[in-house]
Amino acid sequence: MASRVYATVAQYEEYTGTSPAPAGTGSRLGTASRMLERLVLRYCQYDVDPAGSPTHPLVVAAFRDAVCAQVSWWDHVGEPSGADAVGWGSIAIGSVQLGRSVTAVSGGDAPARQLAPEAWDALLSPDLTPDIFRMGAVTTSC
Repeated sequence: MASRVYATVAQYEEYTGTSPAPAGTGSRLGTASRMLERLVLRYCQYDVDPAGSPTHPLVVAAFRDAVCAQVSWWDHVGEPSGADAVGWGSIAIGSVQLGRSVTAVSGGDAPARQLAPEAWDALLSPDLTPDIFRMGAVTTSC
């Protein structure tokens, strides 16, 4: 099954007011969509079409804004793989010294691997009432 991408480059440009979008934005929108699905959407309840995409216009808009916010966040904190956060324990340049735990070997704790605050804002909008979107609605069938 092809992965869903919740925003287009044109929507990103409109969201950020940046035109043209930086090179690679289309790819990053796909990466952000997959990240959003992995971290949040799989735990939510909302109506979908046969392809698995949301059907309610407010949910569609919230997903679009969350993905655009995530890609914009990466422009500020670093590339989305988290590789920027891996591999060094301490660095000194002149009188400046930086240090962190060398146990960060996966990049999973990098700011770029965290959901952007504005993405959460979009997904927690009061417009997303429980009848159209439920955060954390995990169920199992017997």
